[in-house]
Amino acid sequence: MSNVEKNSVNAIRILAAEMIQKAKSGHPGLPMGCAPIAYELWGKHMNHNGKNPKWANRDRFILSGGHGSAMLYSLLHLFGYGLTIDDLKNFRQLDSLTPGHPEYAHTVGVEATTGPLGAGMAIAVGMAMAERHLAAEFNKPGYEVVDHYTFVLGGDGCLMEGISSEAFSLAGTLGLNKLIVIYDSNRISIEGSTDIAFTEDVMKRMEAFGFQTIDVVDGTDCAAIGAAIEKAKADTNRPSFIRVHTEIGYGCPAKQGTASAHGEPLGEENLQAAKENLQWPEQEAFKVPEEVYADYKELASRGEKAEAEWNKLFAAYCANFPEDAKRWEEFHAPVDAEALLNNKDFWARNDKPTASRALSGNLINKLNGILPNMFGGSADLAPSNKTEMKGESFFAKDNYSGKNIHFGVRELAMSAIANGITLHGGLRTFVGTFFVFSDYLKPMIRLASIMGLPVTYVLTHDSIGVGEDGPTHEPIEQLAMLRSLPNINVFRPADDMETAAAWYSAVTSTKTPTALVLTRQNLAPLAGSSKEALKGAYVVSDSSKETPDGIIIATGSEVALAIEAQEILKDEGVEVRVVSMPCMDIFEEQSQEYKDKILPKNVRARVAVEAGKDFGWGKYVGLDGATVCMTSFGASAPAAQLFEKFGFNKENVAEAMRKVIAGLK
Repeated sequence: MSNVEKNSVNAIRILAAEMIQKAKSGHPGLPMGCAPIAYELWGKHMNHNGKNPKWANRDRFILSGGHGSAMLYSLLHLFGYGLTIDDLKNFRQLDSLTPGHPEYAHTVGVEATTGPLGAGMAIAVGMAMAERHLAAEFNKPGYEVVDHYTFVLGGDGCLMEGISSEAFSLAGTLGLNKLIVIYDSNRISIEGSTDIAFTEDVMKRMEAFGFQTIDVVDGTDCAAIGAAIEKAKADTNRPSFIRVHTEIGYGCPAKQGTASAHGEPLGEENLQAAKENLQWPEQEAFKVPEEVYADYKELASRGEKAEAEWNKLFAAYCANFPEDAKRWEEFHAPVDAEALLNNKDFWARNDKPTASRALSGNLINKLNGILPNMFGGSADLAPSNKTEMKGESFFAKDNYSGKNIHFGVRELAMSAIANGITLHGGLRTFVGTFFVFSDYLKPMIRLASIMGLPVTYVLTHDSIGVGEDGPTHEPIEQLAMLRSLPNINVFRPADDMETAAAWYSAVTSTKTPTALVLTRQNLAPLAGSSKEALKGAYVVSDSSKETPDGIIIATGSEVALAIEAQEILKDEGVEVRVVSMPCMDIFEEQSQEYKDKILPKNVRARVAVEAGKDFGWGKYVGLDGATVCMTSFGASAPAAQLFEKFGFNKENVAEAMRKVIAGLK
């Protein structure tokens, strides 16, 4: 290694350490230990271009150990992605482009938000799946327009977390040869040596998953790291796992190889000692030698040339395959919302009682005929979730053109993989499981919400209507859980029209994920349902009075129940309005004028009806109102008996309204 290359590697270490020291907060251990990996990979083996960070055929890089963000920001600065020295100086400060963990859509060049350890590993699997599927869709002999790698770097913590095992098990099964995992094996965690809790043979585990395993014994040997990456690329049948033996905090004599190097600044004395030990030529903070910048500029030119060559290839592809070029544009364009809104077949009414999971299944198949880039599946529940696209094959090692995905029983990894598919670009994905298992999805739904990814979650068996499977399978608190997340639209539709509205909202969304909470039990079409459901809440059955005596607000299967209670009260001379509220989130986005029109402030007699926990309904019923909701877990019995047992009948709803009205007199 030349002296310039040595300084280029150390530039990553020193810039990262200086960022963290200035911020008085951060994690220097990973950047200092992994700098040779980063330099070798980004400089000599990865196709990317800082002048066009969104180049479609770039290699993807995910830093699964997101706490090592200072290393990534150093790379983005040195490779010309637009991060300035001033940006590095503002590390971890308010509104800076260099937050504590990398944030997608906030900092140019960051491919994914990776907070929880292991998440980046599963996101990378999703990106690799997207690459293989798009390659199968578009590539022609001599025109490999989709041909890139997904690299992910993580450490011991990422491999301890169960999500990585779920994801790698699927990756091996699928033979995702364009996925290359680099394992920063420094044998240190926050509490000390990893031996206290992590002694398994990781290489044997990865081999069992179906990965090629490669060992690099010296994490400072760039040539050996490079040879390992090329060996990984040469395997066309398996994903690859490269273990690199590193030393946390490398270069700082007092911290190197210790747990204290992980999550705290080196300290001014130790930073100076590191500079001396590494023979760093600059004493001024954040000063990088010009020859180092020149080295990185030369390395960056590799990516510029690679993109230029691809641009020529793609132009020839478009000229020779115009129909495929048109499809490419369709895959990468937003959904035509106006056309879908006016699509009569999509909005066609159903003439008989049908479970909303089945209605959703019909809509998925209609959408598959409208949107060419649908790519999704279920956690081994497609027959129950109704998520299979009929007439389409399944994505598999020998069939990457398949549009349906068998995720297996892997909900947590499935939701992270969906994030990766969406982040890759070119595909619109959905995933499905039982609603109660959204508990397993939630951490990765949260990341989708943070990143603004329009993933769709098909969550069926939405309530005590699950019946005989009992309380473990009957969601009670999950609606409140998902609704509590910022930037997600949670739909619980009441019939066919509202289910269509939910799917319309999901596929036309550009920055918000959508949860479709769907029934097992049949729902009758409601005479008053309409596209007004797109506003989140609307009057589905009004009173004959201009100012109603009360308002019943309901969702899902309970809307029909509310209308039945309305009829009882009407016979008694009490005129109430029934409001269907399939999506609180979208209702809150409406104008105050619209919200006051649906829920007039002068009508204080309100009752909310929903077969879930009452948490969150106080906002709509107020201090004077009441709820007919679940206050306990469910039970094992036929659904009809459970609805009766827990008070979901028209008489009980009517009585709740009577009591509220009486209390206001």
